[in-house]
Amino acid sequence: MAGPQNQKRRPESARRANRVIQSRTLLLLGVFGVLTFVLLFTKLYHWQITEHDELQSVAVRQQTLRTTVDASRGTIYDRNGTILAMSASAETIFLSPKEIMENEQDQDLIANGLAEILDMDAEDILKMMEKTNSQYEELKKKADDELADKVREFINENDLKGIFLRPTSKRSYPKGTLASQVIGFANENGGAMGLEAAYNDELTGENGMVVTARDRDGRSVLYQYDQYFDAENGCDLQTTLDTTIQYYLEKGVQELEARFGTGKGATGVVMDVNTGAVLAMASLPTYDLNDPSTIYNDFLTSGMTEEEIIENATELRNKQWRSKAINDTYEPGSTFKTLTLAMALEENVVDLNSGFYCGGNMTVEGQKIWCSKRTGHGQQDLSTAFANSCNPAFMNIGLRIGNAKFYQYMKDFGLMEKTGIDTTGEASGFANKEIEYSTLALACYAFGQNFNVTPIALLAAQCACVNGGYLYTPYLVEQVTDQDGNVVSKHDATPIRQVVSEETSALVRQIMEQEVTSGTGKNGQVAGYRIGGKTGTADKVGGNVIVSFVCFAPADDPQVMMLLTLDEPNKWTGTYVSGGNMVAPIASSVMSEILPYLGIEPSYTAEELVGADKTVPNVIGLGKDAAVERLAASGFTCRTVGDGDTVTDQTPVGGAIVPNNAEIILYLGAEKSTDKCIVPNVVGDSAATANQKIVNAGLIMGVSGATNASSSTVRAISQSIAAGTEVEAGTVVRVQFSDSSVRD
Repeated sequence: MAGPQNQKRRPESARRANRVIQSRTLLLLGVFGVLTFVLLFTKLYHWQITEHDELQSVAVRQQTLRTTVDASRGTIYDRNGTILAMSASAETIFLSPKEIMENEQDQDLIANGLAEILDMDAEDILKMMEKTNSQYEELKKKADDELADKVREFINENDLKGIFLRPTSKRSYPKGTLASQVIGFANENGGAMGLEAAYNDELTGENGMVVTARDRDGRSVLYQYDQYFDAENGCDLQTTLDTTIQYYLEKGVQELEARFGTGKGATGVVMDVNTGAVLAMASLPTYDLNDPSTIYNDFLTSGMTEEEIIENATELRNKQWRSKAINDTYEPGSTFKTLTLAMALEENVVDLNSGFYCGGNMTVEGQKIWCSKRTGHGQQDLSTAFANSCNPAFMNIGLRIGNAKFYQYMKDFGLMEKTGIDTTGEASGFANKEIEYSTLALACYAFGQNFNVTPIALLAAQCACVNGGYLYTPYLVEQVTDQDGNVVSKHDATPIRQVVSEETSALVRQIMEQEVTSGTGKNGQVAGYRIGGKTGTADKVGGNVIVSFVCFAPADDPQVMMLLTLDEPNKWTGTYVSGGNMVAPIASSVMSEILPYLGIEPSYTAEELVGADKTVPNVIGLGKDAAVERLAASGFTCRTVGDGDTVTDQTPVGGAIVPNNAEIILYLGAEKSTDKCIVPNVVGDSAATANQKIVNAGLIMGVSGATNASSSTVRAISQSIAAGTEVEAGTVVRVQFSDSSVRD
């Protein structure tokens, strides 16, 4: 009985075991199902929600062809609307390997033809065409019209497909080298130097786009949708620069380097005294904005082999790209005495009656410091000490001011920090810590030694000394406008602070004018204009110097101020190495062009009036007596050639601008000579000798520079027309004179 019963119980146990297995299986299947559902839901959520935009973009990209429409970079103008930088039309040349393959184009023909036109390697072009799934391979960016036309001609002549040209733009600089360090240049990445870099955000526009439908093979679908997203062009800059003044300044800086330079560079800045607007800024060496990578100045590579030039190319480019007026500092030398003068007058430690004795040197803390005149100036008042550029007098003045006050004024004049001028790479002036407590440091600082400033900072401080005491931030951009002419931003010419009083400023102007009238700045005189100024000759480590001259006009109502500097002048030119002898005469020439251009009327003294420029009246056809009378009324003398009663010709011709002491030749029936006159060499001659030579040659002498022609130390230093040149009779030869007696 037991056996059968046991046999009946085993199936029930098995059934229970199966049910357990089934339950567990179902549970596992349920869990797996739930997990699968969760994973699937998560993935679907990720696709549909999280990555929806990206996936949609991928789908759109697969169905569309997008072509960028380049925005035009903004234009840079001078203050009169002259274009300094612009976006010129250009074209990007590219090919479609996919289309070339589909149309079974001759790849060798394409590669060789384009390589020759674009100056490329044919093998490189063939490699591009191997990318048969690509619709776009760029060959040449910003090709000019001539190059683009050659590519079009090549395409048309050979009935080619798969080569395209897309309109774009490239940066163009119509003035070439003019104001190169100020404007700077732009490359593929945007503004790289100067204003192009400083205002890159404003100048850069936003590119547009054309979206075209295409099929699954990547081909454009005709008559399907095109979407256009217009490009937004960049804003324009109206700078403070004046192209004409910039030209005058650069000509002067180049002459300074050519006559006295050693290749170390020169710089110049012209500034509006009453706003801080920079009217012109020049720096040597310079470069061509349309080809910034080419080493432009030969003196940069003087003595270097071709291999050395290649090896040092980066350093050489940086030298020509940087502006010495902003990016470099220097010891100002005696030009700084203007600021010491202003400090002392403001603090009432000196006045016009203050007396100073100069024995040729002064000992401070056991160190003997020499004056520019080793024999000494003797007893002198304040104005005379400034005119003489006397170091002992100004050391004495500095000590009267005291360390704390002196240091504070340096900060108030903005010399211990960057000016904030709106361009790139500005350096900061600096002083040694000793100025806060050292008597020796104070004595040296008082005449402009042992500390460094940038030319732009010094000029801004000098302007504050003569404009009523107001320090302005120098600036280069007057306003930014959008493409519709709306003003986006405009410079606020509010002064930073008033450093000295109106009364102090008036006294500084008076004393600076005397410096040019009878002091070391006498070679900076400009006939018909009241000029104030200060010369400077600063020692450098190693025995070299920097020579400079700062000047402003008119002295009674300042409008413009200019600073010129020359680094390490040549000691063997025959000219005494000083700012008064080297730089001031060049400054005189530059100012003689700038001031009339700005509409500042001359006012000649009685002495200057003799020789002032006038227009020659046309007297041809008049009787002899009437012609002589008319010329006399204009201040001209004359002599006659021939026996007739009527003027048949004259030299110089009517309308010519000549000195009013020129002699006019009247021809009374006689034939006017057609022979050429040879310009004599008058450099080094006195005024009397030079005039005699030029008159004897049948020419007319115009005089500029030092006006005290009777002085034995006044000599001709340059002439406008080179000796030996053949010119028409009556041509004016401009001769600049300089007083070699100055020593600073």
